[in-house]
Amino acid sequence: MENTEGATTKAIEAHTSKIPSDIFLWAALGSMAASATLKVCGRKHTALFVGQWAAPFLLLGIYNKIVKVAGHDQQDNGQQAPDKPDDY
Repeated sequence: MENTEGATTKAIEAHTSKIPSDIFLWAALGSMAASATLKVCGRKHTALFVGQWAAPFLLLGIYNKIVKVAGHDQQDNGQQAPDKPDDY
């Protein structure tokens, strides 16, 4: 039995694969810059809150890249995802 993705996962991947990967990097850098600015302005708790957004943005960027390289669309088109990292 072959494992296939559900309709929800396919819908999410279809939308996220359209987003350029560098958007997530810029969002992470922007949240770090905003956090530093808030810290300098004396808003310590808000700065900590905004600064914690960087890691999720970077993780979303990694997910986005994985979807583009080895997402369900590779299997649906009859292609197989590469087995070794050097095949990318």
